[in-house]
Parts: sequence; structure tokens; C-alpha cells
Amino acid sequence: MSSPLQPVLAGDLGGTNFRIGVFSGSDLHTAHPTIKKLHFKKFRSADHHSLEEMVQLFLEGINLELPLTAACFGVPGPNVAGVVKASNLGWRIDTHLLPKILGIQRVSVLNDLEATASGLSVLSKTDLATLQAGSGSSAGNQCVIAPGTGLGEAGLFWDGRRHLPWACEGGHADFAPTDELQNELLNALRRDYGRVSFERVVSGMGIANIYRFLKNADKGKENPIVAREMLEEDPAAVIDRHSSDGSCDLCRTTMDLFIQALGSEASNLALKTMATGGVYLAGGIPPKIIPLLQHPIFLESFLSKGRLRSLLETMPLHVVLNDETALLGSACRAFRLLESD
Repeated sequence: MSSPLQPVLAGDLGGTNFRIGVFSGSDLHTAHPTIKKLHFKKFRSADHHSLEEMVQLFLEGINLELPLTAACFGVPGPNVAGVVKASNLGWRIDTHLLPKILGIQRVSVLNDLEATASGLSVLSKTDLATLQAGSGSSAGNQCVIAPGTGLGEAGLFWDGRRHLPWACEGGHADFAPTDELQNELLNALRRDYGRVSFERVVSGMGIANIYRFLKNADKGKENPIVAREMLEEDPAAVIDRHSSDGSCDLCRTTMDLFIQALGSEASNLALKTMATGGVYLAGGIPPKIIPLLQHPIFLESFLSKGRLRSLLETMPLHVVLNDETALLGSACRAFRLLESD
């Protein structure tokens, strides 16, 4: 068993920021391990040339009582044979080369959503906002859906003792409309993109896409203030803000359609993974729109799966509030690398 005296290095790479820390851990063989942060720093990814550069800068700035023997990093993009091309950065990260470059014996690289899934086990109740209690049990498979800049998804297999995360690229599966308005949305996006994935709808870019579709289809009148602010700020944030304060009906219709599509894809993933142990909404968007997610539109869309409605009603449904979940998950996986010691 890993002891608190065996520190590990963990990182979470995003298109904007890179979070990195040294952690100690205990109860690592249980369903609910404890992870403690010893050192931490956040870098702006765009200010650097590689993951390795930021790791080395971090290690130069701290003093360690014991040498690091394991490290893990969550990185956006699929891990194919130990090589990841980081989304939005274009960096090529080769797991096989990292031990020599970093001077750490065991190094692993995870898809960022697999890292998020790994971090669920160390979250407390205050790190979650519950939308549906369901059966109340965390035993059973789980899944994570994370709309942000893009749309990430992952699953967790319950082996009877603990959850074992696995990565996927489900956000790039085909968008499936559930009513006539969404059919119109799909056809409009086909003209823009050709093939349309769920990420084109259920993400930050998806919110902007939905807004543009509704405006062009004369489904609402654009507020000139919104149009001006969208030129200067992140469009999704502007749309959500004017939806929340009631100043733009078009923005509110946009967000209603967004949460409807999110609810539908969340239950798609829940059914495919048989997530009786819980469905988790992570990523940058859900924590910012909890009042919308508490609206009946979202839950009804989640539950609207015909004969399987009663099954979905048993699944706990939570929003992940802790924005360091992926970092904690990378630390959990780094500790697993020590289990053979």
C-alpha cells in the first residue's frame, strides 16, 4: 500500500491552464482514498512550449524531502499507444520518453476525462450539487459528461470494490435530435460542418451554434447589446449571462435548447455505461448553470427514454463543483503506479 510518505507528481493540462502539484495519499486501496496537496502551481499553457518545460519549471521551484518515483498527467485528446497530441495546443506527448526527460521512474498520461473520472472517488459531498438523488448508492458503474470548450465523456467500471475509469471520445459521436426544432438545428449545422457531432451542440461552441441557428431561423429577436458583447467576450458566457438575467429571450431559448440536448446525451451515456452508481456533469459549463440544470426541462430530457425511464430515475445525478477533480484524479492514478512496489 502507498503511504503518505511516498509523494507523487500530478498534472492537469488544459488549453488555457496547466495545474500541477505534489501529493501525498492514504487509504489508497479503498473506494474512497484520501489525497493531500503538498505543493501546487498553475501555469498558462500558451506561455510555454511543452508539458515537459512546465513540469521542470515547477520542480525547480520546490524542495522535496523524498524523491518522486511516480507521476501522472491528464491531457485532452486520445492516448494511442502511449502518445497523445494535446487538443488545442498541438503538443505531442510521448509517455515512453517522459521518465528519462523528467527523471521520474514511472510516468503515465491519461485522457483528461479519464483523469476527471479517476478523481470522483476523492470528492466530498460539498464538491457536488445533486440534481437527482436516485437510489442514493454509488455502487455500480458510473459515467462523466463534461461540456466545456469541447465535450468530454468517460465511464467507470465498478469491480465490486472500487471504480476503474476508462476513456472514450463519445463527445464526437453523431448528434441525435429528439424533436422537430432539434431536427432543424441538425440540418442547419450540417450546412456549416457537414457531419455534426454532439460536441457541436453540447459545448461552449455548441451554445454559440444554437444561438446562431435560432437567430438565422427567426426563432427570436437579437438584442443589440448581446450582439456587441459577443464580439468582445466569449459568446457562450454572454448568452448565458443574458439568459440568466432575463434581458434576452433569444438567449434564454438558446440555453433551454442547450440543456435539453445535454440532458439527452447525458442519459445516452448513462444507458450505454449502465451507470446505476451515478451520472456526473463535469467540465467548465455545468457548475455555472446549476439553476438551469435544476429546471424541469433538463431532468425531463434526461429521463425521456421511453421504457427505460424508470431505470434512469434510479441513477444519482450530480454536478461536479471542484475544478481540480482532474488533477486529483491524476494523483490517484500516480499512486496506482506505486502499487507494484
